[in-house]
Amino acid sequence: MPSQLPLDMLTNLAKESTDEAARLLGRLSAERTNAERQLGMLQDYRHDYLERLQQAMTSGMSASDCHNYQRFIGTLDDAIAQQQGVLQQADENLNKGRLYYQQEKRKLNSYDALAQRAQRAEAVAESRREQRLNDEYSARLVQRQTGMH
Repeated sequence: MPSQLPLDMLTNLAKESTDEAARLLGRLSAERTNAERQLGMLQDYRHDYLERLQQAMTSGMSASDCHNYQRFIGTLDDAIAQQQGVLQQADENLNKGRLYYQQEKRKLNSYDALAQRAQRAEAVAESRREQRLNDEYSARLVQRQTGMH
């Protein structure tokens, strides 16, 4: 069974790597969710602020107040654009993380398949050894019985 040890070691390393890739994927997914949530909050805030501006304009407001509202909405637009970039980067990172996880999982599956194949081959060899020993034992038993008669 010494030939099995390198395969066991490779399988264990692949399992650790797959587990680490799964943890990374979880972190990337959480980051993406957080980026999307923040973008939604900014968009909601902008929408609320626009409604306030419209209400203020209906009731009458000074030009400087109107300018301040518009400047703040512009700042929100900049923040939204920046957060959209953060979300896009988070999407790209998540997709890369998925590909990395899939690659590591395929590697682990390959090593598992090789290990199973080796176990089946060892089981067949063990079965043949047992059969050979049984055949030899039966042959000796028959020789003794024929030698006695």
